[in-house]
Amino acid sequence: MKDQAGRRRVRRLAIGTAVVLALAGMNGPWLYRVGTEKYHEYQINRPEYKADNGHWEIVEFPEEYKQNTIHAALLRTGKVLLVAGSGNNQENFDAKKFDTRIWDPVKGTIKKVPTPSDLFCTGHTQLANGNLLIAGGTKRYEKLKGDVTKAGGLMIVHNENPDKPITLPAGTRFTGKENGKTFVSKDPVLVPRAKKVFDEETGEFLRNDPGLGRIYVEAQKSGSAYETGTEDNYKVEGLSGTEARNTYGIAQKLALDKKDFQGIRDAYEFDPVAEKYIKVDPMKEARWYPTLTTLSDGKILSVSGLDDIGQLVPGKNEVYDPESKKWSYTNKVRQFPTYPALFLMQNGKVFYSGSNAGYGPDDVGRDPGVWDVDTNKFTKLPGLSDPDQLETSGTVLLPPAQDEKYMVIGGGGVGESKLSTEKTRIIDLKADGPKFVDGPSLEKGTRYPSASVLPNDSVLVSGGSEDYRGRGDSNILQARIYDPSSNSFDQVADPLVGRNYHSGSVLLPDGRVMFFGSDSLYADKANTKPGEFEQRIEIYTPPYLYQGSRPSLSKGTETIERGESGTFTSQHASSIKKVRLIRPSAATHVTDVDQRSIALDFTTEGNKVTVKVPENKNLVQAGWYMLFVVDDQGVPSEAQWVRVP
Repeated sequence: MKDQAGRRRVRRLAIGTAVVLALAGMNGPWLYRVGTEKYHEYQINRPEYKADNGHWEIVEFPEEYKQNTIHAALLRTGKVLLVAGSGNNQENFDAKKFDTRIWDPVKGTIKKVPTPSDLFCTGHTQLANGNLLIAGGTKRYEKLKGDVTKAGGLMIVHNENPDKPITLPAGTRFTGKENGKTFVSKDPVLVPRAKKVFDEETGEFLRNDPGLGRIYVEAQKSGSAYETGTEDNYKVEGLSGTEARNTYGIAQKLALDKKDFQGIRDAYEFDPVAEKYIKVDPMKEARWYPTLTTLSDGKILSVSGLDDIGQLVPGKNEVYDPESKKWSYTNKVRQFPTYPALFLMQNGKVFYSGSNAGYGPDDVGRDPGVWDVDTNKFTKLPGLSDPDQLETSGTVLLPPAQDEKYMVIGGGGVGESKLSTEKTRIIDLKADGPKFVDGPSLEKGTRYPSASVLPNDSVLVSGGSEDYRGRGDSNILQARIYDPSSNSFDQVADPLVGRNYHSGSVLLPDGRVMFFGSDSLYADKANTKPGEFEQRIEIYTPPYLYQGSRPSLSKGTETIERGESGTFTSQHASSIKKVRLIRPSAATHVTDVDQRSIALDFTTEGNKVTVKVPENKNLVQAGWYMLFVVDDQGVPSEAQWVRVP
């Protein structure tokens, strides 16, 4: 791989020299630029160049099908689900214009799908039955400080009655005992009953710990006169007797400060055959920017997000049971920033890489480690370079998944920081005393890098920007392929479209990679011209698809149990060197905890290929997978879909 990379660098140098020589006799900068562009276009389309560097192609949907794609998932039908919701567009949100598309990358067809809620910034993951679980989304858009007209914020409602909970309806009025100002709740709130606390040794009753409910409240009228400066106790209007004595509110400063996005509890399964959303039991907590991760028992863990009052969910995590379609809380509390990168390990524990998408305190839940969800024990992992620059970083489980090595790619400082890092960090979780070590560096500090596992055991890393949301025209038009065996990057063809915030990538069944989204704040270096959402899709065809014919693979055993074998037909069986089982992606905000490439043992006889699926249920989670065979030239077949029950 290193020798090949060296040859490619020599070729690029030769190309650049040829351009200069060819244009040396031209007069004027315009002729120089036009000549350069034409020569570059010619050069990147040469078969030899494609065989070394791959090729990029832009896909632009017809106007009526364009949308601001925020989420993308490969379905077991081979089609791609593209979800926008309101697409980070306040006008769409106000008009309840929520969008979803299904795109067939083979036939090129596009279909609009009715979208029941604002699934902008939802969470998603592949289910064992082939459906996609989608949970959370947007209840309210953020309001910047200058746009907030009514003072408001978080009210903690206390219930000191140990005998019963109390529900306060939307519109409940809270009046401060000291400040005398009245605030009104925007939604109903259920406040659990108080908990009786006893002395563990004597059994003597000690006290009642009040039940707590969280609710967003707003002043009745606009203006700074209705702001509060300090904490106060609030009387709940409309209550009497015991309820009035036991129920009260406590709020800190209620002001005209910026108000963050608010989440929803809605949850759906998307059926890829019927091509529609199916409503299931809502989550216990509203969540905006949550991560969904499959656990060892097949249930789905939902973590983090902003809640229905715009606060980071206070460590109240929950699980979805695909059998009952119901949610339940986990036993313990643990808090993470939004969109934390959480991966199921082969021992059933959960690895947290530290990658996240941003919201949350800079000193809570940001250290990487191994999390035992059952006991809530969290073991921190050392060695991470630039640990203060993990927001907007990408994390990928390196192939093959059996090795349990992860790479954390790039990242930036907390919030709107200008900091970004060029570091990659690698950790081997099977090592004694695992710790992060630096991998090969990127050329530039990179936020929002996309990473897709390829069937030949390499990883495509592309895009991103040096600054927050591409500020200062800082998109990085570069792509690299990482080879785990040599621990090196090889620069390949440059993408045509910049990608930063709200972008991602998905491996397709034919071995190409689809890129979507990008949401720049500005469109110029001076940060004066507002950016526009990138609606074009771009497809990267890796070099392996320009190496000549690819091995065939015909449909075979569709369902293979763990520890069992299945047989397929290939006219090139004798040349096959690898078989890979790749879980389809569900990507958003450069977070994709679903994708993994599992090495399969195999035998060949004549034109038959017999593959065996590993027994570990944590390595091979139940669901649908793409099965690729790879020949002795590193060229993959087109995938066949296989179900592991």
